Order: sequence, then C-alpha cells, then structure tokens
Amino acid sequence: MAHTPNEGKKFLDSVHQYFDHAASFSRLSPGILAQIKTTNSVYKVSFPVEIDGKVEVFEGIRVQHSHHKLPSKGGIRFSMQVDEDEVKALATLMTFKCAVVDVPFGGAKGGVKINPRTSSVKTLEKVTRRYAAELIKKNLIGPGMDVPAPDYGTGSREMAWIADTYQALKYGETNALGCVTGKPVGQGGIRGRAEATGLGIYFGLRELLADTEMLKGRGLDGGTMEGKRIIVQGLGNVGYHAAYFCQQDGAIITGIAEREGGIYNENGIDVKEAFKHRSENGSILNFKDCKNYENSEEMLELACDILLPAALENVIHSGNAGRIKAKIVAEGANGPVTREAEDILLQNNILILPDLFLNAGGVTVSYFEWLKNLSNVRFGRMGKRAEEASYRRLVNAIESTSGKTMTANERAFLTQGADEISLVRSGLEDTMIHAYHEIRDVMMEKKTPGLRTAAFLTAIEKIGVSYELLGIFP
Repeated sequence: MAHTPNEGKKFLDSVHQYFDHAASFSRLSPGILAQIKTTNSVYKVSFPVEIDGKVEVFEGIRVQHSHHKLPSKGGIRFSMQVDEDEVKALATLMTFKCAVVDVPFGGAKGGVKINPRTSSVKTLEKVTRRYAAELIKKNLIGPGMDVPAPDYGTGSREMAWIADTYQALKYGETNALGCVTGKPVGQGGIRGRAEATGLGIYFGLRELLADTEMLKGRGLDGGTMEGKRIIVQGLGNVGYHAAYFCQQDGAIITGIAEREGGIYNENGIDVKEAFKHRSENGSILNFKDCKNYENSEEMLELACDILLPAALENVIHSGNAGRIKAKIVAEGANGPVTREAEDILLQNNILILPDLFLNAGGVTVSYFEWLKNLSNVRFGRMGKRAEEASYRRLVNAIESTSGKTMTANERAFLTQGADEISLVRSGLEDTMIHAYHEIRDVMMEKKTPGLRTAAFLTAIEKIGVSYELLGIFP
C-alpha cells in the first residue's frame, strides 16, 4: 500500500513501464495502444456523514480504467492512504488481469479515506452506504456498469451493505445483487470465494511445475509439486490457502515470514497448525521445532525451490534481488517484485510467475458470483440430482455386468453430482490452466523476456481486438 503521493505515482509509472515494454511487441496501432493504456474515467467525491452528533466529511474515489468490456470490476479499499495514482495503477492492473484469464470485465478500483481499524461498525456502515449512494446516483455502480468487490480494509460485511443500499435505491431491479461481489453466501455470495486466490496460485504453480521445458536448466525436477521446498511470505487469506493446497499436494513448506518475524524448519512446517498458533498467540514466532527469524525479510534470501510473496508490494527490490536463491518467484501479492528487481532475477535465471496471472483466482470466482446473481440460481441446483441418478444407473450396469458389488463408500464416491463449490473449483482450475498455456505460448512465440511481459502482451492483444471489433463511436 502506498504511503505517500510519490509512492502512488511510482507504482503507476511502474505499471505503465511494464505496459510500454509489452506494447513494443504488439502489432496494434499507436492510437489503439494509447486508448488501452489510458484511464477512462476518475470520479472523486466528498460527502458528509453525521457521527455522534457531529458532521464529518469523507473523501471517496472510483476509477474505471477501461470500458472495452462492461461491467468494469475492482475492489474498494478503506485506508487513510488512499491515493489517486495508486488507485489508477490498481484499476489498470485489473483490466489486464481480467483479460489474461478471459473474464469479460474492464478494470476498476475505488477507495475511501477512512481508518477501518479505529472506526466503529456504525461509522463504517454509514460511510459505506453513503459512498455507495454517491456512486449509485451517478450510475457508477450496477451489475451492467461497475461491480466493486472487497479490498484492503473491506470485506463481505461492507459488500452486503453496498448491495442492500443498491437494492433500496433501485427497488425491484431483478439483478440488483450482481452490483457487487464478495458478499456473504447468504446474501448472494458464492461458495469457494474465500480460498479462490490461494487455490488459483496452487493451480498456476502446479501447471508450471508440470512444464518440464520451462524448468530446463534451473535445477528443478519437473512433473509434480511433490517435495518442492516453499517459503511463504504472508500467512493471510491468500498465503495461507496457497501454502495449504501446495502442502496437500506434497510440497514442503520450509519457511513462513510475517510482520513480526518468521519461522523456518527444513523438514517442513504444518501450515494449518502454524496458522492456528498465530491466531492463538498473535505471533508466528516460537512455533514448535522451528528456528525464529526476528527480521522476516532475511527469509526471502534463504535457499528454496519456490518463494511465494503473498503480502505486500515491492518486497523484492534492487537491494535484495541479487541475493534471492529461489528458483521460482510466485507472485501471490500485487506487485511484490519491482521493475529493477525483475531484471536482476531474470538475469539470474529465476522464473517469475507474475501476479497478473497467478493471483487472478479471486476475480475469476468473483465473475462466477456475478453470473450466479444474474441467473438468480445456485450453481448445481438444477443438475446435481439428475447427474447422480445418471451415475447410479451406470454403476448399476457395471455391477450387473461384472457380477461384483461395490461398497457403500465406493458407490457414494462414484455417484456424487457436482455441487456449487465443486463447479466453482472446476471452473477456476480450467481458467488457470488455459491462461498459463496461453501466456507461455506467447512468451515462446514472441520471445518476450519472461512471463510477465507475455501476460501483459496477451492482455493488450485481447483488449485491442475488442476495440477493433467494436469500432470507435461515433
């Protein structure tokens, strides 16, 4: 998160540098490239809210980077450091992230200057609803216009407030719940959203590790996740689920770094137990059989197969990139590797799985939630029992032909129909597999320096095709 206007500008400049570098490989005309790069609209608003009998004025912003597809999509953050350039940079990244994983949205981002940690729930609700009302009256939010989601400082509670405000002001609109994603399941949310980003990281990493051609000459056995040594920075929602799913598939989590310090055990750390330990003690330190690191940044430089920064931006920079010993840097967070650090890592033959692709699991499942809201029916509700009946007939035929009877557990396993969470995970898996091979093929074909440039280029070409086919009005 940017802490000064200068940092927000540096972040936006960095995104534009990545764009310009990738655009140099593109066949699109300079005019179309300029349109893809530019931010389409910025709406800034100041609004009064009465708190404990006193009127306070709050600042809000909503940036819609691209309208090549509607609705636009992106989170809302609550922070005292909300800054226009930073929000523009995040909205720009959302445009390209959606394009990489074929989610038909333009990119957007928003924020309100408020400290969510020191504000009461009553204040947060008033500010959230008033901010939503300001966007609604300018037609800047809606299932076909712009669909926010949670971000830093917000969660499913705030999304439920926004959805309720929208329904109150657009009374009777059938698709009203589709005005926002990341809602609680009981308020139109979707099962599988909490772990979506982490699970997407696992699917993306698994696909890379199966790609023996990409791993050649990097000292890594290709094929599977089994035995790969991983250091995770950040045990929040994203880092925890990514580490957990990798561990379930045989990876060894040797280190976990957090704000207060880090822990290391070359024989592996039980991620679930470590997460529980931190929840109970307020610190990751002093976990059983682990070596403590007071300065968790040192852990980024330890030997491992995969380094998974899943917390803050710019943690790998020109000052420490030369000391990174990982063979793969998997970007779970947004922008954890600076532009200068990327060049150093690539020179040192380190593979980077870019955030643009790797952490797109969240927006992918947000897309599924939006589809669920538009269809007004839970995934699996119509077909689950019909599938099970069909599988039962098949199992009966196998038993009849073979003369052997299956156990109750075997029958239950083979005749299970797809419910919402299994459909969501299946859709996410397919999305991540397809996107990986698409950017990998572009990298090979265009000979781009790394997968990030290939991911940007893939997105630019897709958006360019949209503009070419739509034409420019009038």
